[in-house]
Amino acid sequence: MTILCVRFQLPPMYEAALPRLIGLLEEFTPVVQALPPDGALADLRGAERYFGRSAVELASVIRVRALALHGVDCVIGAGPGPMLARMALRDARPGLTRAVSEDEVREFLAGRPVAALPGVGSRTARTLCEYGLDTLGRVAAAPLSTLQRLVGAKAGRELHEKANGVDRGRVVPNAVSRSLATERPFTRDELDPGRHRRALLSAAEELGARLRALDKVCGGLTLTVRYADRTATIRTRTLPEPTAHSAALTKAAYGLYEALGLQRARVRSIALRAEGLDPAGQASHQLTFDPVDEKMRKIEEVADRARAKFGPRAVMPGSLAA
Repeated sequence: MTILCVRFQLPPMYEAALPRLIGLLEEFTPVVQALPPDGALADLRGAERYFGRSAVELASVIRVRALALHGVDCVIGAGPGPMLARMALRDARPGLTRAVSEDEVREFLAGRPVAALPGVGSRTARTLCEYGLDTLGRVAAAPLSTLQRLVGAKAGRELHEKANGVDRGRVVPNAVSRSLATERPFTRDELDPGRHRRALLSAAEELGARLRALDKVCGGLTLTVRYADRTATIRTRTLPEPTAHSAALTKAAYGLYEALGLQRARVRSIALRAEGLDPAGQASHQLTFDPVDEKMRKIEEVADRARAKFGPRAVMPGSLAA
């Protein structure tokens, strides 16, 4: 068990803490891959030899340090590879690392539904289940040629290997993701454009607050509208200038929505993604001499300080709307 998959139990909109927590992992190994908004993979092969401790023992130390230094608990899965560590994480609980050893891999995978395997989508899972291959144990026992006929040559080979516990993935050191996303699901399929717009406003304000907390700006915005029939429309727009200003993000989100020309569409959820994140210090802002814009920016600064002091619920969604 040399790979850890760690999910830090961060409150919403607190990705600003993730780089510091990634730094905590990097005290044990330089091979750390961030999984925003709240997780990471860590390859501990070198650390096990250096510290003379197993990955599970090191996971306990990481958990204690995260609590002591950052006040953040975490759940951890451990396995021989990234795929197995991710799957083990689903069974993990705070205070207890879920570890899967080399000898336990087949037993760990055998009874799980085929959809639990990373990379297996609903269509592939449905195809396999139609032929009685509803668990990973049955997929592992199926002839390779059968799987290739069902899902294709390359996909069939990868599926056969993964179901048999062959994990060819690796941890790729990276920076924190260059995008942030948030979603607003509706309690029922929503027809009212007014409610759609309020969801967009709330999502744009959240993205703006998260960007400012990270001291980032974004260069583009992507809108995803999911409908009652499970289809979706995705549109992306490049912003006039990189920004973390909630009003600018809201204006762009409204523009994307209006361009869809939806006519009584039954919308299940609305998601926004801020793309192309860069440090705010490297961005330029075109002065507008608009007193309303300057007032909104000052209100944002006050709201951000309130969130930092009292938590993300200190400012109600929509309260910054002009």
